[in-house]
Amino acid sequence: MKVVKFGGSSLADAAQIEKVQNIIQEDEQRRVVIVSAPGKRNSEDDKVTDLLIALGSSIQAGETDRDIYKKIISRFRVMTEELGLPLSVAEKVKDTIDEAVEMVKDDSSHALDALKACGEDGSARIVSAYLQECGLQASYVNPKEAGIVVRDQPGGALVLEESFDQLYSLRSRNEILVIPGFFGFTPEGELVTFSRGGSDITGSIVAAGLKANLYENFTDVDSVFCVNPMDVDQPKELTSLTYREMRELSYAGFSVFHDEALIPAFKEKIPVCIKNTNNPSAPGTMIVSDLPERESHVVGIASDKGFLNLYVSKYFMNREIGFGRRLLQILEDEGVSFEHAPSGIDDMSVVIREHHLPPEKEEVVVNRIKTELQVDTVMIEREMALIMIVGEGMNQTIGIASRAAAAFREAEVNIEMINQGSSEVSMMFGVKSSGLGKAVKSLYRTFFE
Repeated sequence: MKVVKFGGSSLADAAQIEKVQNIIQEDEQRRVVIVSAPGKRNSEDDKVTDLLIALGSSIQAGETDRDIYKKIISRFRVMTEELGLPLSVAEKVKDTIDEAVEMVKDDSSHALDALKACGEDGSARIVSAYLQECGLQASYVNPKEAGIVVRDQPGGALVLEESFDQLYSLRSRNEILVIPGFFGFTPEGELVTFSRGGSDITGSIVAAGLKANLYENFTDVDSVFCVNPMDVDQPKELTSLTYREMRELSYAGFSVFHDEALIPAFKEKIPVCIKNTNNPSAPGTMIVSDLPERESHVVGIASDKGFLNLYVSKYFMNREIGFGRRLLQILEDEGVSFEHAPSGIDDMSVVIREHHLPPEKEEVVVNRIKTELQVDTVMIEREMALIMIVGEGMNQTIGIASRAAAAFREAEVNIEMINQGSSEVSMMFGVKSSGLGKAVKSLYRTFFE
């Protein structure tokens, strides 16, 4: 059995859904299908999830944006018409959206999550109906019916272990099952969404629960590249990666896969294949648990902007028991999550995504650090970028760090910070955002050309 997930670009319009149907039909093992909300049809278009979020915001502001509402309904109506589906399919999608809109108007609990989930739910209803129209036995399966039970954390749900046993029972069904991604239900029956891009998470959860032979994730690229094609022209393709390598790359900016999605598949050691809906015959990239044979231990370079560095210095910090805990406790008190926390004898840096520490909250955090920790220096550097060199076995290869440092020197980009994770799968560098492009190109030349 294969679990197959299709991303937003694969479901953007009727023509793409026809491709999806062909992919499902050509392999009888593709019995469980996870779908995202419709994505962009072109560079000027909107993702349906973005439209739903904007609609929810307008309702909360007291002025429902009818233009956005009509645009959402039109996207689904046009798809059903072009696919030749009964009018009842589009009406059911509209009814679900209208119910969620009323929930937001009533300020009901979890209303925004219910509205955001309408994109995936609409895709699932349309895809299942189209498969039936093409003569296949197919059914729409709501995540509650499937047994996807999650913790009550709106916008950031985590799956509960009981889900996996309930999902396994779906193996007894003989038809093709189409399940909307991105959301599950709490034990109390409330709809809760995963973090953005969470259809990947649903796919991995379902694959793990069903103990599938393979989890195929269809997107709009032939494979994973060793570096973002936006940064380097025609970068090398990767035929295989380990789970840990893919997770590190996803976290650090590889948008092809959600960084949380691999965990359920990893636990069950289910291989994952990333493939292209527009070129399904391409082999894609396999993600596996065992280290594949390869010549180089560096497999990828990932980068992302939008970070800041909170730098704290105090003489004899190393002798002050609990200093790091108290520093991080201040961040926790103020609702600020952090990414990395490299430290020295008398100083400590905390890397934070900029949107987690807006200027008004920054002032509160800095004042608390000064008064409660009695530090010598506290400073915040914004407009930081992170670059990660990723690869299993880098610790077994002499000279990785020196070659990377030489690449930064060649690019004339100063390294603000270095951190190598204890997993030894990645090496992280902090630089100013302005030097990111030059640094990535230089690192690519050093490790891949």
